[in-house]
Amino acid sequence: MSIVSDSADVADEREPPSSGKIDCNYRNGKWVSDNNRPLYSGFGCKQWLSESWACRLTQRTDFAYEKFRWQPEGCEMPEFEASQFLTRMQDKTIAYVGDSLGRQMFQSMMCMVTGGKERPDVEDVGAEYGFFLAPGAKRPDGWAYRFPRTNTTILYHWSSTLCDLEPLNPSDPATSYAMHLDHPPAFLKNNLHRLHVLVLNTGHHWNRGKLRANKWEMYLGGAPNTNRNTAVIWKAKNITIHSVIKWLDTQLPHHPQLKVFYRSISPRHFFNGDWNTGGRCDNTSPLAKGSGISQNHSDDADAEGAVMGTRVKLLDITALSRLRDEGHISRYSIKATQGVQDCLHWCLPGLPDTWNEILAAQL
Repeated sequence: MSIVSDSADVADEREPPSSGKIDCNYRNGKWVSDNNRPLYSGFGCKQWLSESWACRLTQRTDFAYEKFRWQPEGCEMPEFEASQFLTRMQDKTIAYVGDSLGRQMFQSMMCMVTGGKERPDVEDVGAEYGFFLAPGAKRPDGWAYRFPRTNTTILYHWSSTLCDLEPLNPSDPATSYAMHLDHPPAFLKNNLHRLHVLVLNTGHHWNRGKLRANKWEMYLGGAPNTNRNTAVIWKAKNITIHSVIKWLDTQLPHHPQLKVFYRSISPRHFFNGDWNTGGRCDNTSPLAKGSGISQNHSDDADAEGAVMGTRVKLLDITALSRLRDEGHISRYSIKATQGVQDCLHWCLPGLPDTWNEILAAQL
């Protein structure tokens, strides 16, 4: 990774560079301090934002991480303006499908388009997409909200691995699940025709512990996967990512209204251990490792390889997020369990807002 030092000469950061000099690539650029940040209040966005991700509601006292804006190299990235964005998205549906980092992006977008304000006029249309709280479940497997003025729907569907999960014995509550590495989630098959913007992500659930805990059993070609080579976790993950992107690429000609983005992996920042062995991310100094990125390839080579040659676009946020280890929830959870730090999820407002700004610019 090429890091740009803080002393690098930067022309007026709000002016696009003169045309023809640098190709626009949102991956490369520089974090700049901006007193107009954050885009919404972490105190105020209670209607959409999970309490555990609103770091303003915790014991945290430093909020410098809220004050940064990503300035891409060679791109004009206008300030995000909520009503303008909703007008652009008139009669459209934006869907986030993925794990809890996808849910953070969804909640961030809900806070951004409402300015973090209460909006009693916004309709809960989850039932239209089959989002119900199942008996015994902590939460539904998705949320969907519609803004009546522009008829814009923003939704999230939980699919932590982006492959289809099928109960092996539907009548048994304790059943195991066939994890079809080469089948897209049923939600996508059933709803693709209704979507205009689709943002996918996966990554952090691909480990043996999660598979065992969820009773997921790998299937390929409709049968249990007996090939040890493809059962290696990173290979199984790549089979799924390539499979879902390839499938979407074949579907896009039939859905000309649809734009699909695959979001690259969100970096973890556990130092001196992992999540369960005392790993920490309690640095509060922004940009301790530099402020900018200039590189020819994504830090997420798997994602970059999967979208190559397809109509699916890469939403490449890995390298720019890697510079922001001070933006995680860290030890400042609501419960603040001693010795446990969350160095995976981000404080909101925070990094996922930037991912959505880049998404809005690419749209």
